[in-house]
Amino acid sequence: ILAAIHMVVENGRVAFIDSGSNDALPNALAALDRLGLDVAAVDHVCLTHIHLDHAGGAGSMMAAFPNAKLVVHPRGARHMAEPSRLVAGVAAVYGEDYVRRVYGDIAPVPAERIVEAPDGHIVSLAGRELLCLDTTGHARHHVCYLDRRTGGIFSGDMFGLSYREHDVDGRAFIFPTTTPTQFEPAAMHASIDRLLLFKPDAIYLTHYGRVGNVERLGADLHRRLDEMVAMALGVAGMTGEARHAELKKALTSHLLGELKAHGCPLPAADVLEIWGTDLDLNAQGLEVWLDGR
Repeated sequence: ILAAIHMVVENGRVAFIDSGSNDALPNALAALDRLGLDVAAVDHVCLTHIHLDHAGGAGSMMAAFPNAKLVVHPRGARHMAEPSRLVAGVAAVYGEDYVRRVYGDIAPVPAERIVEAPDGHIVSLAGRELLCLDTTGHARHHVCYLDRRTGGIFSGDMFGLSYREHDVDGRAFIFPTTTPTQFEPAAMHASIDRLLLFKPDAIYLTHYGRVGNVERLGADLHRRLDEMVAMALGVAGMTGEARHAELKKALTSHLLGELKAHGCPLPAADVLEIWGTDLDLNAQGLEVWLDGR
């Protein structure tokens, strides 16, 4: 499972927040069916950003939902209409075999069905407003959606990662997520603060699901982000694979220590099975930021 997509329903009309990859579509169709709704009820597919674990299934969804518009940050719109450069960029990081195996064919979305969502844009779902917030830091094409009906926020990757396996007595554990190309720590801090200003009761993460106690989690994100940046600066004099290995080692030690302090009883081997890819990506994101300073 690469992502948790969310479905908002208002008076029989539907918006999906993020599409996941192509294999998420059967689950989306099953969710509609459970509510007695058909594909014609879907008015919007709202992407938080265009990384393929969030947006790789957008073309498939749009083909399945004939009335839907695709809502996306202005910087991401052209890549949804013509995804070849996006796919090539992902293949450069992960390899072509991985992209083909995990994501399959990435279908383009007709340009006339794409709605660009700059900061302040309102998505209206049967009168229920989803406010688009331009939130950079993880990516420069990132949007969070504030549900004005409930006050909840759909945060994509801006409010970190939280695995339910690490919940302790109802308390979630959260950790920042960088990206191999556009990570900007100062912008991420600012975006986290912007989300906290709305004082949401809940934030809905694409990785994974609903979290409460938002103020505490926001403070944890700020602190851990600073600690990650300090780790990166600590290896700034190194290069190549040695630097990557040292930074990943530091991130791993930090994560295990933070989870222990959180009270998580999982053995280290189980934690690393869950976090292996994330730790590698965080190291890559921090290194790209180091090289681009």
